[in-house]
Amino acid sequence: MGVADARRQDARRGDARRDRLGVIVTDRCRGCGACLLTCPEHAIRPHGRPLLVLDALCTGCGECIEVCPVDAIEECP
Repeated sequence: MGVADARRQDARRGDARRDRLGVIVTDRCRGCGACLLTCPEHAIRPHGRPLLVLDALCTGCGECIEVCPVDAIEECP
């Protein structure tokens, strides 16, 4: 495999990761758990502050964004 092929393969992996990840929990998170209880995919786990989003499970539905009282959750770009 050449260098160009390796770069294309890395780029595809990066795109796949971005497509899977729906949200980011920022440092504004207080750890209240409202998003954890709301997530239909159970993709948010307690992990101190901020809470942990499992990107393999997150579908990007945005329900967690709606319930966060401190606007600590953002959609991925």
